[in-house]
Amino acid sequence: MQVEVWSDVVCPWCYIGKRRLEAALEKFPHRDQVEVVWRSFQLDPSAPEGEVHPTLPALAAKYGTSVEQMRQNMAQVEQVAAGEGLEYSLTDAVSGNTLLAHELLHLAAGHGKRNELKELLLHAYFEQGKSVFDVDSLVPFAVQVGLDEAEVREALGDRRYLAAVRQDSATAQSLGATGVPFFVVDRKYGAAGAQPAELLLQMLERAWADANPLITVPAAEGCDDGSCSV
Repeated sequence: MQVEVWSDVVCPWCYIGKRRLEAALEKFPHRDQVEVVWRSFQLDPSAPEGEVHPTLPALAAKYGTSVEQMRQNMAQVEQVAAGEGLEYSLTDAVSGNTLLAHELLHLAAGHGKRNELKELLLHAYFEQGKSVFDVDSLVPFAVQVGLDEAEVREALGDRRYLAAVRQDSATAQSLGATGVPFFVVDRKYGAAGAQPAELLLQMLERAWADANPLITVPAAEGCDDGSCSV
């Protein structure tokens, strides 16, 4: 069974959703037969590449609210994250274009390192306050998961995975995604937002039941209510 997750590396609810999916999989008896595939989705693809800006005032302006109100909203998200074992510091964060980070994740996928790199980037951005917006910032993370620095710089320089990132985004739109995280199981079941682990588990169980129906055999003698005697 395949679970595809569209998300961005600077999406606070995406990291929360990742933890909740992991919690659901821990309770799913067939978790060893589930492949989780991380797909690319940019919250702000219009952001200029190579530039960063403070997140707090930018979000306040985007949603037409005060900086103080946005600070309170961020504090609420931080509390939710803490409930999943994550330590956010959203008010100190900076934002930028995440296209290169997504391209790097596609490169990592070719080496079987995408899941490991995805976790590392989310942890670095949300819990360590590190940049994930340029080549020099991304290279250390790539090397940490075992990728070759020269290959990373070459791939991000020639933009060989740009089309793959855009294809992920186009597929998300075709599936009806308007935000992230967006979970899709076997291209049959979908869930938008950082759903509770219990609901994600229900979706996994339903998809598994559909893919593995019970085999029907002719009825045999038996007890209807379990109370019959020998």
